[in-house]
Amino acid sequence: MLHNYFMKALVISGGGSKGAFAGGVAQYLIEEKKHNYDLFIGTSTGSLLVSHLASGRVDEIKEIYTNVTQKEIFSHCPFKIKNKYGVENIGIHHYNIVKNFIRGSKTFGESYNLKALIENSTTKDEFNKLQNSNVDIVVTVSNLSLNQVEYKSIKHFSYEEFCEWTWISCNYTPFMTLVKKNGCEYADGGLGSMVPIEEAIKRGATEIDAIILQTEVSQLNRMPSLNPFSLLTNMFNFMLDRIEGQNIRIGKFVASNNDAIINFYYTPTVLTTNSLIFNKEKMTQWWQSGFDFAKHTNEESSPLETAE
Repeated sequence: MLHNYFMKALVISGGGSKGAFAGGVAQYLIEEKKHNYDLFIGTSTGSLLVSHLASGRVDEIKEIYTNVTQKEIFSHCPFKIKNKYGVENIGIHHYNIVKNFIRGSKTFGESYNLKALIENSTTKDEFNKLQNSNVDIVVTVSNLSLNQVEYKSIKHFSYEEFCEWTWISCNYTPFMTLVKKNGCEYADGGLGSMVPIEEAIKRGATEIDAIILQTEVSQLNRMPSLNPFSLLTNMFNFMLDRIEGQNIRIGKFVASNNDAIINFYYTPTVLTTNSLIFNKEKMTQWWQSGFDFAKHTNEESSPLETAE
């Protein structure tokens, strides 16, 4: 099936704090390679990035990703970060969890500070410009009540609603807020679709740059679980890695059937085994390494272009 049109999409997977690496890759592709995207689709941390990238506000989102702390994400943090032998692990914050349950919450923690951060980082004017532009921005959410993945386009919602959908896409339950909306319970988009390549093709994309926040070949040997929380995060990570792998295989299959091209950008090394930990120093390094990696990858794949 040959296309008589061209549509370029940027797809960014979920991956919590590892989103900083994706930001660096995207910065190189947009600012240095001058890629003009018609469609931006993000899941979880990818959803946080896409609006800023679409409006060219790369420096603003870099500032957020390289300075964010746990307090700016969690209004009620369910864990403590412990540093042992230079390795960060999460321990249970018993007091905060009990307090949250007493308040009637269904989750261990709450992430209302992240919602405020999203609203404060994009003004209504910036939103209106994006909504009225030719570019589409889509975020992925998981509808737990209807047992389905949903894709929310900026074209169909008000400023307040789209900010909320972006927030919902990032809510890694049960550590973050479970949102009830339109009579349904919603959670992190990654629970259903970590890498929404198939959705990009369904929306007409003919060439896709896909940033995948894990290594192409598994290089991981997870440490034994230390407590119920580390067991939960290990289990979630295992499941999300499987979902990611399936999304990529399906994406490749759908692309080949629709004559679409996918350019993959995987992390070259394992960045972290716990993407719920937001460490400013590490995230600053990851942003730069994402930029450098994309530059190196493009130089290797197109020597004629760089020789000109």
